[in-house]
Amino acid sequence: MANKQQEQEQQQRVSEAMLDELLAGRDAREVYDSGDLFRDLKKALVERILDAEMDVHLEGERARGESNRRNGHNRKRVLSGDGEMELEAPRDRDGTFEPLFVEKYRRRLPGFDERVISLYAKGLSTREIGKEIMEAYGVEVSAELVSKVTDAVHGEIREWQSRPLEEVYAIVYLDAIRVKMRDEGIVRNKAVYLAIGVTCRGHREVLGMWIERTEGARFWLGVLNEIKSRGTKDILIAVVDGLTGFPEAIGTAFPETVVQGCVVHLVRASLARVSYKDRRPVASALRGIYGAATVEQAEAALDEFESGEWNEKYPAVAKSWRTNWERVIP
Repeated sequence: MANKQQEQEQQQRVSEAMLDELLAGRDAREVYDSGDLFRDLKKALVERILDAEMDVHLEGERARGESNRRNGHNRKRVLSGDGEMELEAPRDRDGTFEPLFVEKYRRRLPGFDERVISLYAKGLSTREIGKEIMEAYGVEVSAELVSKVTDAVHGEIREWQSRPLEEVYAIVYLDAIRVKMRDEGIVRNKAVYLAIGVTCRGHREVLGMWIERTEGARFWLGVLNEIKSRGTKDILIAVVDGLTGFPEAIGTAFPETVVQGCVVHLVRASLARVSYKDRRPVASALRGIYGAATVEQAEAALDEFESGEWNEKYPAVAKSWRTNWERVIP
């Protein structure tokens, strides 16, 4: 077993002879810093992929009785995550070859668009992205090209946001997260509202994301109606925070849905009333309530909490659980 593992490790290593051939007498540090060797290797790999695609294409042509064959190469400049490179793309005599890895009219290798989108997602403007790529890879990218890449993503986002949904979801979580995003040239903290559904097969999926200045029951009613218009007929359990009017909004869109108060929000609100040194034991005591297997056990745990030392010290905690009890027990 050990010998087999050693053989695999030796096969995976780059031999000294291969390194010497790649470096061709150049200083290893200089080659590493310049990145030229990595670009050359990527270029060679891309050209080999294109040649392999051509071989498969010509084999298929011959199998159909065609006499098509290779007809030299075309030079093609493309952008990659490591900079610009010039490829020798194979061509065929009949002009029927359609490469898949680098499509015929494509000028950007896989990975370049993802790099641009990553910078865009961090809040950089199109011109700032162009400057970043110029500084990192020495490639001049116009603001128009960056806009083209990001606009394509916008189209995919719109398509994703309006896609059909499941008819029934076992659970849907409705909440918000805070993220940094660019707004009118300024990066701000904004709330992104999420609907996360659990299908009846147990799979979790994000149903949609919305950005709104203020959260309210009317806003969530609009979200629920949108979910309904995309094909969802019923939600068995909706998990929400304690926003006023939220359960009523859910009942308007999905009358049969059981509303479950978010335990995380309730625990967090409870511990906010507790001094820092007592939070761990109080959290442990509360776990006996929301971790109970039945309503009866949960009520017994809450009674025990109310008769204990923590209720004497922090009476508002048990009171908040009693107030929200109907949203805890579903």
